[in-house]
Amino acid sequence: MRAAFALLLALAACSGGKTGDNAEAPQDLESAAIERGLVRDPDDGDLTGLYARDTDRVCVVRSGSSYRIGAYVDYGDRITCSGAGSVERDGAMLEITLGKDGCRFDAQYDGDRIKFPGALPDACKKLCARRAAFTGLEVTRLSESSAEAAAMRDASGRRLCGD
Repeated sequence: MRAAFALLLALAACSGGKTGDNAEAPQDLESAAIERGLVRDPDDGDLTGLYARDTDRVCVVRSGSSYRIGAYVDYGDRITCSGAGSVERDGAMLEITLGKDGCRFDAQYDGDRIKFPGALPDACKKLCARRAAFTGLEVTRLSESSAEAAAMRDASGRRLCGD
């Protein structure tokens, strides 16, 4: 009996006095990675920068209290999309407007990547030639430099984020 009681006391001492009911809730992997600095917190930081994947490019520069955005997709053989406009950020959601004809949509932002949705308004087709599309565009940040982002040009030489 004494041995069983001593064993229970030893086990209680090893648990640090915590019971299963009072233990901290496990942290999700994304929060743990953000806390340790392994991934960028999408709620912090500046959107400014040059983003790319293959021949697809997105630039974002600050314009007063808001941001300008430009997007360019090039499939070759003059099958391209090119548009410039504005972007407003709400946490991990980007509210993007490209052109002047109603190309408005929400995109995802995780601190390093911008992902356009798989379905866009018909007005976005006006920014594209032939069968090109902005749908599903996904780019990763290459640079946080405002100057590099402002220097980005489309196939016509138009600066999409420049003044």
